[in-house]
Amino acid sequence: MSYRNGSATKDARASLASSQDTREVEIKRERQEVEIHTWSGPDDPGNPFNWSFKRKWILTVTICFISILTGIPAGAYSSGNEEMSARFHVQNVPFPNLSWATCSWNMGAAFFPLIFVPLTENTGRMPGYFFAYIILELFFFGSAFAQNFGTLVVTRFFGGGASSVSINIVGGSISDVWKGDKARSLPMSLFGFTSVAGIALGPFVGDAIVQIRNRSGDLDAPWRWIYYIQMIYNAALIPVFYLILQETRGDVILAKRAKNLRKLTGRPIYAEAELTQPPVLELLKISFQRPVKMLLTEPVVIFFTLWVSFAWGILFLFFSSVPQTFGANYGFTTFQNGLVMLAISVGALVGTVVNPFQDWLYLRSAVRNIERPGKPIPEARLYTSIPGSLLFTGGLFMYGWSSQPDIHWIAPTISVGIIGVGVYSIYMGVVNYLTDAYELYAASALSAASLGRNVFGAFLPLASYQLFSTLGYGWAGSLLGFIGLALSIVPVVLMIKGREIRRSSPFMLESTFSVEEAVERRESLNMGSTGRGIVYEV
Repeated sequence: MSYRNGSATKDARASLASSQDTREVEIKRERQEVEIHTWSGPDDPGNPFNWSFKRKWILTVTICFISILTGIPAGAYSSGNEEMSARFHVQNVPFPNLSWATCSWNMGAAFFPLIFVPLTENTGRMPGYFFAYIILELFFFGSAFAQNFGTLVVTRFFGGGASSVSINIVGGSISDVWKGDKARSLPMSLFGFTSVAGIALGPFVGDAIVQIRNRSGDLDAPWRWIYYIQMIYNAALIPVFYLILQETRGDVILAKRAKNLRKLTGRPIYAEAELTQPPVLELLKISFQRPVKMLLTEPVVIFFTLWVSFAWGILFLFFSSVPQTFGANYGFTTFQNGLVMLAISVGALVGTVVNPFQDWLYLRSAVRNIERPGKPIPEARLYTSIPGSLLFTGGLFMYGWSSQPDIHWIAPTISVGIIGVGVYSIYMGVVNYLTDAYELYAASALSAASLGRNVFGAFLPLASYQLFSTLGYGWAGSLLGFIGLALSIVPVVLMIKGREIRRSSPFMLESTFSVEEAVERRESLNMGSTGRGIVYEV
């Protein structure tokens, strides 16, 4: 079906309006029977949007710290490869069989959020954080005392799933307390940094633990202590987080207040969310079906997922590639390899410093938006991600050709940092654009992208050793660079053809919380397609 056709647009509009009208009738009927509890006014102190600036930042910094802590185990695992290979008799050359545990971690990270993150819409963010954190702790225990490699693969699958759930909830918590794009700018930049830096810090943390424990002479001690240490400090922080964190989901706060009022008064007092929220099974069905459908039918979601997934896969590929290249060319030790991986975190930090400028450009685009006056243009989210993607590509070329024994180690290390800038820029561009363009369906679009990038993170590292040993460092880096260059076209096409692409997307046309706005959006886009006016200039 072509969504440029007038009759199709009318049918879609009528269907949407009819569905909305039916829902409103049901809500009105419920309201006649019960009392609806809502905020006491625009300044209700219980509303997270009205929390003090200090309170919001304490929460933001704490949950971003959780993002780092739950990201570290993803990369820390590979620091014990040498000892695990000997202990479990697993051959790691020429095929990196130990990377199957990294693969299982990312596969858990890909699928668990589809099941558990939607449940936080009903239960609240706090139960989600602590449930995921405790599950992660339990599977740390299972990994630490594993007696065979199969146990490690299984425990890391569940650990990766729990880690990803907690990280995915962080973005929701930030949206719960910071209202508007301008207010969310810096908190989201910080979250983007911790998402990348947490994973990149993993090899450094793991390598530092192995370096210290190697002195004991116990074959099992070094890699097991990677888990022991994480179990200890994460368990110690659980009561600290319990004291600091508070529920941020507005619907859940209102539902709890309404429940207390029912107990005190005996009257049928309910929050609106209690009457309108879908059943859990229906919520889970949607959380699976819609992201998969978007990943198969929406060109923007498909190509943005490929773009960010490749960058994410490179991040995990470096867990194998850096020890391979720096060990062979420069004789680096395990700990020195971990220091090299810190360059990705440094690159992400540079991207974080630049990101407020990107947000400033985005907000300024509102004055040029005739399609939706006063609102920023979605494609303006991509201004810095385009040069960031080119930096990512250039870093891959530089990494390959500078990884030579006769070239100082600082050159490939700088290239790793440049790649870190690129990964951060791509990640933030994708997250912010999908959120703006899909609005009502943003969670599904982001779930689709998360599914793709974790699958790439699972399987791309398996090709690392053969890729660099067969093609050589230079041409292996060039192959990756050419792929990165091809994918850099994706944001450029969106910048040029963004309006036309959004006009042809059924999800984007309907992805607003207001039926009237959806109708106006279609009419303005159709007007632009007939040549009766320029909608905007990027």
